[in-house]
Amino acid sequence: MDAGILIFLSSGIFLGWSLGANDAANVFGTAVATRMVRFTTAALVCGVFVALGAVFSGAGATHTLGALGSVNALPGAFMAALSAALTVYAMTHAGLPVSTSQAIVGAIVGWNLFSGFPTDLEALGKIAATWVACPLLAGFLGALVYRITAAVMRRTRIHLLRLDAYTRSGLILAGAFGSYSLGANNIGNVMGVFVEANPFSTFSVEGLFNFTGVQQLFLLGAVAIGVGVFTYSRRVMTTIGAGLMPLSPIGAWIVVIAHSLVLFLFASEGLEHLLASHGLPTIPLVPVSSSQAVVGAVVGIGLMKGGSDLQWRSLLGVASGWITTPVIACLVCFVCLFFLQNVFQQQVYRDSAYEISPAVLERLERQGVATTDLTALQGRRVAGVRAFRKLLAQTTELGPQNEREVISAARIASIELEPSRIEALDTAWLSPNQLDALRALSGRRFAHRWALAEALAAKSKAWRTRPDTIANKLYNRSIRRKLDYLYQHLGPATAPGSSR
Repeated sequence: MDAGILIFLSSGIFLGWSLGANDAANVFGTAVATRMVRFTTAALVCGVFVALGAVFSGAGATHTLGALGSVNALPGAFMAALSAALTVYAMTHAGLPVSTSQAIVGAIVGWNLFSGFPTDLEALGKIAATWVACPLLAGFLGALVYRITAAVMRRTRIHLLRLDAYTRSGLILAGAFGSYSLGANNIGNVMGVFVEANPFSTFSVEGLFNFTGVQQLFLLGAVAIGVGVFTYSRRVMTTIGAGLMPLSPIGAWIVVIAHSLVLFLFASEGLEHLLASHGLPTIPLVPVSSSQAVVGAVVGIGLMKGGSDLQWRSLLGVASGWITTPVIACLVCFVCLFFLQNVFQQQVYRDSAYEISPAVLERLERQGVATTDLTALQGRRVAGVRAFRKLLAQTTELGPQNEREVISAARIASIELEPSRIEALDTAWLSPNQLDALRALSGRRFAHRWALAEALAAKSKAWRTRPDTIANKLYNRSIRRKLDYLYQHLGPATAPGSSR
């Protein structure tokens, strides 16, 4: 790997280390604090299963985070991850179980503000809603599992020594499940900002396996998380394990189970597929806060016991960290991007030209966007998203969602389907029909991303999305991911560290 690329990825590694140092407490903190599981055992199990969850199930929640803002230059992704990592490290050093999810969301919003790209308010609202739903759901599950466990304990009357052995095994198994869920759900927080500017390419062995560039990126982040678990997680484990409420070993197991279930629900593409295939509403795949989940579970158990054992002062301290984290990360990212761009002369975002052409107007009309005011801008080409947004604000009255649609449609992408670049694509991931459609367009150039998508859909139904229903949700997402892959690999190349 190029040394320059590794330098830019170092902030993601640092953020992974910070997450491991902080969020491992949410998986094994209660078990270690109750002395049912040794720290070394907890760290080993956590590190292994976090890596497995990140590599095999990490893509689902990352997609929603990418919709919030596509950090499209490696130096910009470096600074977004570094800003989040610094915020998490500072909170961790203070012994607070801060939310890594909130830190990276704040950093991405900071990048959006600096670059001028609009923040997807729908994606932000979906993520912010989970900041409320996550602790509430964890509290409900914690209370439910507590009631069920208490009823089972009263009926079975297990011998104390046998109960102790069962509890130790249960804590380790629950911790392994929780670690897998943590890796699957939270690896998007660590490496999600690098997906758009991912420097890795697919590594494959013919007939054996394919190790995609995104999986390599996630594995690197997972290793960093594991190192964070071993080196710096003891302090936060103490805060989570004993600072909010004294817990029995069985109570610790209940907390881990409730926390793990919440993370799994918000990360499982398999569960989403099962629900969608039966026409049922799906749970959004969003990187949620493991800190919020475990605190919600502890509070749920505490309330079931009457609430007298809860340390409300510690709880308020934790909650205050959740409120300030995204704001601090946003401000840190904005200020640091300014220095990275103007002092170190790094390209922190890739901008484009924008043009309202007849084809763009036709595209917007098909999407239901009113184009009456936009016709006055027909033929105008503007360099840079800030200037284009300013022009739109002066001549039109678009809402946030329509503004994003206009910006996306008018962006000049300059995609050229060179035969050599088509053959270099991941042929194991793209279907034969999809590859045939690409090869049929070989040599053509497209001014916009959507123009390529429409041309491919016209060539083969393998590139066509289906009606936007729950049952078609996963299929359409798969098509969009493959199109994003084409845009990344067939669009104009930009050196990671080039100056603006």
